[in-house]
Amino acid sequence: MSIEVCTVGTLDASLVHPREVFKAAILAGASAVLLMHNHPSGDPTPSREDRAVTDRLEQVGKIIGINVLDHIVVGDDEGGSVSLRKAI
Repeated sequence: MSIEVCTVGTLDASLVHPREVFKAAILAGASAVLLMHNHPSGDPTPSREDRAVTDRLEQVGKIIGINVLDHIVVGDDEGGSVSLRKAI
């Protein structure tokens, strides 16, 4: 198990490409990944883009045989976090 930083975004956006997300998982021989990112606003409510990226990464993961366990969006101390798996 490890933690990998795939991309560092700006205040309101981050470019996420499946190649970068799954690179370390493939090299490690992982069978699953847990995705996580923060919202600098402090509000962990998943955006439309968060959901779209999660769907795309799940599709790619199925193709390459790496299960996406969940995608967690982290807010500030008061906002906590939101699991996209549970939010569906």
